[in-house]
Amino acid sequence: MFRVGNGITSPRLLDKIEPGYSEEARAAKLEGTVLLAVEVWEDGTAHNIRVVRSLGLGLDENAIDAVKKWKFSPGTKDGKPVRVSARVEVKFRLL
Repeated sequence: MFRVGNGITSPRLLDKIEPGYSEEARAAKLEGTVLLAVEVWEDGTAHNIRVVRSLGLGLDENAIDAVKKWKFSPGTKDGKPVRVSARVEVKFRLL
């Protein structure tokens, strides 16, 4: 597992699925950002996702479910894809 820097490039988001709102969060009019720690593997998929900063009311779980479906361009070392740890912000805003 690599961290960005010292010749390691950051993964880039290619395809994003918006997370859904839970009924509890909608009723509470909760907005904010869930911060996730993610491993982006060589194939551009997210694994071993954990919550770093929580919102609660089901939004953390919805954020994780959405990021599992996201597609990334993987980080690289010496031009070759490598597993990179990253932080991902998932924003929740009521319309």
